[in-house]
Amino acid sequence: MGKGEEGHIGKSNFVSPVVKYVLFFFNWLFWVIALILVSIAVYARVAKHGEAATACLTVDPSILLMVVGVLMFIITFCGCVGSLRENICLLQTFCVCLSIIFLLQLAAGILGFVFSDKAWQKVNKVVNKAIIHYRDDLDLQNLIDYGQREYSCCGAVSYRDWSMNMYFNCSDSRSKESCGVPFSCCLVSKDKSVINTMCGYEMQKFGHDEAGQFIHTSGCLDKLVKWIRSNLFLLGGIALGLAIPQ
Repeated sequence: MGKGEEGHIGKSNFVSPVVKYVLFFFNWLFWVIALILVSIAVYARVAKHGEAATACLTVDPSILLMVVGVLMFIITFCGCVGSLRENICLLQTFCVCLSIIFLLQLAAGILGFVFSDKAWQKVNKVVNKAIIHYRDDLDLQNLIDYGQREYSCCGAVSYRDWSMNMYFNCSDSRSKESCGVPFSCCLVSKDKSVINTMCGYEMQKFGHDEAGQFIHTSGCLDKLVKWIRSNLFLLGGIALGLAIPQ
């Protein structure tokens, strides 16, 4: 083999140090974030009581956090080690994984737009299941309370959705919260620093207008749809920002 051929091969296998270490840095950064997510998720699962932890696995925020963390950990590990060691196999695995994620994001966006009614029903089903297990999981409870306070809403479609929860159902008069809603549904005045946690008691017994004087009566799904419609450019920018690095 001549010197000309060796020089040609050397140039074709050359990898820019800038590209190499930039790729390594960003993968290392997301690898650390993934490790933190997995650690938090594992701690949250272990800290829960056994019966409560297995009661609502499908709506447990820690499970979702753990799945996302593990997938991110594996993908960024391939990218991190592959870029540092210039391992073609790991880099190809990294590229294939990112391509699959990008295609899934694109497919989910298209299907969500085309089959919006079915997507709405699916989301409504998930939210209703979360309402049923509201008292079974502290993380889920905090997540629902945060969403209802942030979007000034109550329930999935209406405040009466809370009748699906055994503690807020009107048929069980033994519960103090019977026929009520969580305190996160309540209207809170800005000049009051102390929240009345009993303000949602027996609110399901009142009509929409009468209950609206004390609690938020609109469902969270309607508020979510309105927020998405009013922030389409922002969401499009975020989606584009995630798609460009991939």
